[in-house]
Amino acid sequence: MSIKIIAVDMDGTFLNDQMNFDRERFSAQYSQLKKNGIKFVVASGNQYYQLISFFPDIAHEIAFVAENGAYVSNENTEIFCGEIVSQDTNRVLKTLLSIPYLDVIRCGKNGAYMLDSSSEDFYTTMSKYYHRLKIIDNFNQVTEPAFKFAISLPDEKLPGFMTFIEHELAGIVTPVSSGHGSVDLIIPGVHKANGIKLLQNCWGVKDEEVVTFGDGGNDVEMLQYAGFGYAMANAPTHIKQIAKYQAESNNDAGVLNIIDKILKKEAPFA
Repeated sequence: MSIKIIAVDMDGTFLNDQMNFDRERFSAQYSQLKKNGIKFVVASGNQYYQLISFFPDIAHEIAFVAENGAYVSNENTEIFCGEIVSQDTNRVLKTLLSIPYLDVIRCGKNGAYMLDSSSEDFYTTMSKYYHRLKIIDNFNQVTEPAFKFAISLPDEKLPGFMTFIEHELAGIVTPVSSGHGSVDLIIPGVHKANGIKLLQNCWGVKDEEVVTFGDGGNDVEMLQYAGFGYAMANAPTHIKQIAKYQAESNNDAGVLNIIDKILKKEAPFA
């Protein structure tokens, strides 16, 4: 079986806990991937502008499925940009702002926006994942369409919040857990797997020719559908159970270890 796409989540997957990776080793691998005609795709819940910062030398020639699938690009060319219509955006914001224990980020193509009433800790944390993050007085100041909402809340509130959103905003947004301890509200059906499939259509790649790596709830769809879906050893048990395969942990270079197997055509890629 010939592998034609490798798609990686970032936090807890491609990146170690220090938000870094073995750049020299990956650079050598990437040269081999190019020679073998294998596309490298970054599939993350994080902002596009943050993701390209990890790959300054090759960002112009690889593909990104950013914001959990809301924004897809290849070789600096936009492939897809989701949009939540204004009426639905207003309904989502009205629902979220009525809940006192939430911090909210409204995400769009050109940037992300948070209220000045949010905590300083929230800004410090989220600015690591949103390189274009602007503090505003009111979400009505934002003129560009929203395509995702990022939410921070206490861990003990998470199950109830997920259930509430699934009922209250059904058909408008879908809640998924993200890689940095928060929740993303995404457009239904506009997830990482959808973004990768759009790229597959561009490149003429079959599902069985795709390898994916992930560790969280926002990786479920891409782990399930790909011919080779790898859950990281550091992933929760329920994520490991839905994936066909398992890689070593993010701190043990699990993704790079599997890429070596792909390049050497070792099992299960023989």
